[in-house]
Amino acid sequence: MNQSLATVSLVVRDYDEAIAYYTGALGFRLVEDSPRGPGKRWVVVAPPGAGPDGCRLLLAQAKNAAELAAVGHQTGGRVFLFLHTDDFERDHRAFMARGVEFLEAPRHEDYGTVAVFRDLYGNKWDLLQPQ
Repeated sequence: MNQSLATVSLVVRDYDEAIAYYTGALGFRLVEDSPRGPGKRWVVVAPPGAGPDGCRLLLAQAKNAAELAAVGHQTGGRVFLFLHTDDFERDHRAFMARGVEFLEAPRHEDYGTVAVFRDLYGNKWDLLQPQ
């Protein structure tokens, strides 16, 4: 059996605002932006090193009050996504220069170098260079 996690849906306030943040501040690439009917789009972004089978983010614009209330709180305040890097210092510096908000100083753990940052909506991420 061969299975993999392909796409994770992330509820956002606005498609264009989210595209600008993830491609600008985080340097992700826009994989797809296709219309899907009135007011709907299929918007997918991925980290620059993700191959064709790598996990991607589907940016899903909130369509009602309940979904809007979940923006930035999809995991109840816990770290939601883990962005692996091959060069922590490079990416940490670049993110800081682009205004990404880190919630802590980088730290060295048994599993690698890591720091928690918050995205545009308040979702917590780990920037992690594994050992």
